[in-house]
Amino acid sequence: MPGPFGQNEANYKLTFNDEFEGNSLDTGKWIDREWYDQQRPINYAVEGGSLKIWPQKDANGNFFKRVINTDGKYYQTYGYFEMEAKLPHGKGVWPAFWLYNHDHADPFRPEIDIMEAYSGGGPASGWSDANLKPTAFAATIWKGNPGDMAGHKMLENLGDLSAGYHKYAMKWEPNRQTFYFDGKEIYSTTVSMPDRMYILVDILFGSASGQPDNTTPTGKSNSFDVKYVRAWQFK
Repeated sequence: MPGPFGQNEANYKLTFNDEFEGNSLDTGKWIDREWYDQQRPINYAVEGGSLKIWPQKDANGNFFKRVINTDGKYYQTYGYFEMEAKLPHGKGVWPAFWLYNHDHADPFRPEIDIMEAYSGGGPASGWSDANLKPTAFAATIWKGNPGDMAGHKMLENLGDLSAGYHKYAMKWEPNRQTFYFDGKEIYSTTVSMPDRMYILVDILFGSASGQPDNTTPTGKSNSFDVKYVRAWQFK
């Protein structure tokens, strides 16, 4: 298994990985919803060497979120976290790759958003092109107090992020977080984040992407298509 893309492999020890090479979600590593959430129709699959999560409506015609995560399975403090993925597009679609803490009571739970994209924002917002294809993403740190954004960077004009695979990553050190896109450093900030966290890969709806509607592409052809998720600890 290679080390983090663009990093010195000798400095890291692999602690978690899923290459999605099977034909079902590895329940030894993941659960397919948040601990408080209800069971929903299946809108994900592991096939063709990737995890695919797609926009879908339930029996009442409403779009619903899908949160694939390692809560109860795997936690880590500090290290390097990396995902290679192709993003979905359309109005309301909000894919994310992030870390979250389960030890604190809501709403005082710190999080690190490695990648969030809002294709429904449209070209005026900088989030997407005229066809609502994602052309930007953001990295954000929340310390845990409601509304306490401790760091934020929006990276724009990246081309269509739904057209091909890209690597989204973050190096988490004591008092520093550094974010990477395809191995290139894009943002660094100095925040104390000592709490263990778990990994989430999900599709939500809303926020800067607006609300999904009948124009939002549904089904597997518009998947959040994840080739792998990996994590390393510092040696």
